[in-house]
This record gives sequence, C-alpha cells and structure tokens, in this order.
Amino acid sequence: MSTPDTSAEFFEAMFESSVDPWNFAADPYEQARYDRVLQALGPGPYRRAYEPGCSVGVLTEKLAGICEHVHACDISPSAVAAAQQRCTLLPGVTVMRGSLRDRVCYQEYDLIVLSEIGYYFEAAEWRTLLNEVVDQMQPGATLLLSHWLGHSTDHVSIGDEVHDRVVNDSLQHELGERHPDAERGGFRLDRWRRLP
Repeated sequence: MSTPDTSAEFFEAMFESSVDPWNFAADPYEQARYDRVLQALGPGPYRRAYEPGCSVGVLTEKLAGICEHVHACDISPSAVAAAQQRCTLLPGVTVMRGSLRDRVCYQEYDLIVLSEIGYYFEAAEWRTLLNEVVDQMQPGATLLLSHWLGHSTDHVSIGDEVHDRVVNDSLQHELGERHPDAERGGFRLDRWRRLP
C-alpha cells in the first residue's frame, strides 16, 4: 500500500489542474456543510479567527461575517491566489501561504477552525499539532473541527480518527454532530471551548 502524497507540490498540482478541485464554491453539499459550521459557531462576533488549509476561501469568506478578522492560509500558491481574489473586498481577511505546521501564535485567536485538513496528517503529528494549538489558546477560545466521513486514497486518516484524536484536559466539548449522507459519506462537526 502506497503512502498518500500530502506534499505542497501535490496540492499545487491539484489547484493548477482545477481552480476549485473539490468544488467548494458551487457544490450544494459543501454549501450546506459550511452553513452548519456557521450555525455551530453562532453569530459571534469573534475577534480573530485562524483557518489553516483554507483552499479557495469559500469558508473564509463566510467566517468574515462573524469575525472581525480572519487569518487564513494554504500551502498551495494557486489556492491562496484564488482565496485572496474571493476575499478581496473584505478588509478583515488576510490570506497567506502557510500551513498548520508553521506553528503560529495561537493565543492571538479566539476562534480556530480546522476544516477538511486533519486527515492529511499522520496520527502522531496531528496529536502534537492539536496539543500545541490547545496549549496556547486563550481561555474561552473556540476550536471547531469539521471533516468528511468518507474514504479517499489521498488521506492518511479518516474523519472520525481526526476528531477522536482531540484529547486534551484543557478543552470542554460543547457540541458534537454527525451529518450522514448516503451518497457523499457525510461529515462530522465538533466544537470545544478552551478552559481557564
């Protein structure tokens, strides 16, 4: 069994071949998932949000409606360019090339959204990254994960594994949802709050 390619070059090739390879902007299923993410977050306002793996910025644009500032990033330059174009009229949105592996200063954010990226990390690295995020989060800050529950050859893990690896005594689990979809596989959504 071959190891999935999760390199920056792999993702850039995908975005070079299609401006929106997962059809995030137009797919009704994806739009419904984004709507549920926003409902789970509530009206806000959040002061500063961090969204790594933003792809073409569809969720980024929606988060801007409940956040004063959104810092989004992606490892694909083509995805970053598309997200910047989508959010060009939103002064509170910053989109840059980067990755969750960059280890930003998470204490600056009161909302961290990890959507559709967790299954590209090996289990040990994902746990390490999650613990680094949580350990730096400010008390009361929100962590939200949303991931597809299907199977793909380019994924290292499946959605349930990604969410089940969020184990940290500094988090209070506030919301857990599964949205089945016979055709698409459905998605899982979980929300936590950082304890003092």
